[in-house]
Parts: sequence; structure tokens; C-alpha cells
Amino acid sequence: MDILIVDGYNIIGAWPELKEMKDTDLEGARDLLIDKMAEYQAYTGYQVIIVFDAYLVPGIQKVFNRHDVTVIFTSEGETADEKIEQLTVELKGVLTQIHVATSDYAEQKAIFGQGALRKSARELLNEVKRIEKGIEEKIEEIDRSVRKSKIWLSPEVQAAFEKWRRGKS
Repeated sequence: MDILIVDGYNIIGAWPELKEMKDTDLEGARDLLIDKMAEYQAYTGYQVIIVFDAYLVPGIQKVFNRHDVTVIFTSEGETADEKIEQLTVELKGVLTQIHVATSDYAEQKAIFGQGALRKSARELLNEVKRIEKGIEEKIEEIDRSVRKSKIWLSPEVQAAFEKWRRGKS
């Protein structure tokens, strides 16, 4: 089994789309990262865990699943790096390969020493873009192969029929 542990804020700070978004809508940037990692998980079969640093936020650790992606906010006084290192040790097994996505050099060295493989933010972004392109191509292929009507209909009429077919009047 392959597990990808993602350093959430590190990736948000490194990907142009998320970096731009974080200053005005940090929650939206987190949600978009989670959505992209859900697609990544569905496409690759990797189990994905995203760790967000709550080091200066009072309270206990928060763990939840969204789209089958495990999301962890660290507990007060715990950094994302510490949590990632802990998870790397806990989840390591003979049949399990841990991958950690971060561009934090010190973190890369620490997890590499524990037997995990690293992915830089850029590598993960390129992989996600490749996956998104593959999904788009597959959808286009399916659209082309769907049986077309033998009667020519304007796009407006096709849209109306499609709404009716889906039960949306």
C-alpha cells in the first residue's frame, strides 16, 4: 500500500493557484487542496493524509475525513512536521511505502531518514496536473463514444432534453 502524507500549508504556499488564494480565502485554499488530493487518491490508489499545522491555535488535535482523504489539524504545541514524522513512523510497514509531499528541506531529510520517500511541492503539482489532464481526456473520450442522436438538434434543444432526462425542469 502507498500512503501520501501532505504538508498542507507547505503545499498551499508553494502552488501558485493556492498561494494566491490563501491571502484572501485560506479556508478555500485548504478546501481546494483537499479536493485535488481526493482526485489524486482516486486516480492513483494512494491513501492520502493531509496535515495542517495548528501550532499556535489552542485546542486538541482535529481529525476528519473528506472525500475519503484524512485531514489532520495538529494539536496545540505540535507542528505539522512533528506530526508528519510521527505518522511516518506509525504507518511504516513491510507492505507500506510512505511518501511525504513537502518542500521543507529539513523535513525531507528527517522523513528520508525514516524510510519515507519525498515529493517536492513542484513534483506533486506536476503529477496532479498530469492526472487532471488524463481525467479530462477520458471524459472527452466517453463523450465522443456516447451514441449521438440521428436527428440534428440545436444545442439549446439538446440542453432542454438533457435537463428533462435528469429530472430538472
